[in-house]
Amino acid sequence: MQTKPGVHAARTAPTRPGERSDDEVAAVDGAVEQAPARRRNAQSNRDRILAVARTELIRDTDVSMDDIARAAGVVRRTVYGHFPSREALVAGLAREAADDILAAVEGARNEDDSVEEAVARFDLAAWRIGDRYRLLISFAQRNLADGGIPALLAPVRERSAELIAAGQRSGVFADHLPPHVLATALEGMVIALLEAVNGDVEVTAAQQAITALIALGVPADRATAVVARVDAGG
Repeated sequence: MQTKPGVHAARTAPTRPGERSDDEVAAVDGAVEQAPARRRNAQSNRDRILAVARTELIRDTDVSMDDIARAAGVVRRTVYGHFPSREALVAGLAREAADDILAAVEGARNEDDSVEEAVARFDLAAWRIGDRYRLLISFAQRNLADGGIPALLAPVRERSAELIAAGQRSGVFADHLPPHVLATALEGMVIALLEAVNGDVEVTAAQQAITALIALGVPADRATAVVARVDAGG
């Protein structure tokens, strides 16, 4: 078959050693174009599995991976592709909770706050997210290895220690213990209070924030006033 002058026939085979044919080039281009879609689909599956697992584990802590796969509308292999074990799935949920808490405390920052107000705002934000995940946090505490929840909360604890250090430098907070020790103690207190709520003890975000300020050496009446002001949008 002849072609018109200036028009070249499509080349489907390589003309030089090592050169790809047009079909091979097209196949590679197609794979590259499809890769982002596959990644989006994989992320969507992962997010759906986590969302379903969060609900199912709260409903029944003995729920199986097969049950979670069915509830998520995916095959068992898809669940295990993202989370090779039940512990890995619980770790994924715990990391999601820790990331949400960190995002909340960072999002609540106000450069105009006094150090007392900053701690109050930090604790109010952290508690409200922690309360949402409290059953899962309790479950993860009992089921995670490699440091568990404390390891995942390290960035939150570091931010808490920074605030405590600032308060100690300004003479507002007690300095009988180093900031990182006090931050760890406050974290343990929050987890203990979340466990108390799981046991039907009523604890509000404001009560937890007041308790944190008192633990740092702020008088109770002042701590109550600071938290009330911040909680009201001040």
